[in-house]
Amino acid sequence: MTPFRALDHVIVAVRDLEAATDHYAALLGRAPSWRGSHPEYATRNSLFQLANTYLELLAPARSESLGAQLEARLESHGEGLLGFALATDDADACARELRQRGIPVPDPGSGEGRDAGGAIRRWRNVFLPVETTRGLLVFGIEHEAGSALEIAPLQAEEEAAVAAMDHTVILSQDLEATRRLYGERLGIRLALDRTFPQWGQRLLFFRLGDLTLEVAGSPEAEPVPEAEDRLWGVSWRVPDVDAAQRRLARQGLDVSEVRKGRRPGTRVCTVRADTHGVATLLIEPPA
Repeated sequence: MTPFRALDHVIVAVRDLEAATDHYAALLGRAPSWRGSHPEYATRNSLFQLANTYLELLAPARSESLGAQLEARLESHGEGLLGFALATDDADACARELRQRGIPVPDPGSGEGRDAGGAIRRWRNVFLPVETTRGLLVFGIEHEAGSALEIAPLQAEEEAAVAAMDHTVILSQDLEATRRLYGERLGIRLALDRTFPQWGQRLLFFRLGDLTLEVAGSPEAEPVPEAEDRLWGVSWRVPDVDAAQRRLARQGLDVSEVRKGRRPGTRVCTVRADTHGVATLLIEPPA
């Protein structure tokens, strides 16, 4: 069993929040569900709630607290995926379970976000040490009552807009260590472990609700235990990939032609620009 019930959200670190919000609104075909700030953290954010998770765009507001750390991260790594949160219904029980699993987490901490109109969202976090998570920002989150987000409003025809996240991709240079982390230490179900010689990849698929954490790496390379894992890309689920591709092309986004996906029965296209460092795929699931 795992102390987590879902992938709550993924976080993208960006320099210019307004530009990134516009780019992702165009990509997703949706307006943000929330635009606000974390006064105590010195950061600002935009949130896009989808059917099964939400996307957080996070930018520094001031050069202090977490804002200063985020500025340093952007300077050293550039824009891109920063980490992800795993949903829990009870932060205290989650922390106890993780400690029983040998993961030395601190006591849950409280967080608060505010929008321009004065609305407040509150939550409690359980941060996993980066020494355990192989360098990624990973934490459990319990949202307080009344903090749920509305689904991001459509700005495009529904069949051409992003409905949900399909999977997010982690690159690992030590696949067995990463497998033990998510499968054994965090208790997330490993649905598939398969090597694809034609692609030179071994892929591990960890299932959380109807989302997948996909871990990718070379099956032939010598493991590099000290190398950090990298949160690399996101695949977004669309009802009609042809309609989505035409919409993005009309908007001037750099998008590939539609092609067959690697997963049988899927069709995909790649968004190649204005994703702020995130490898991005749109996927139409099998009929």
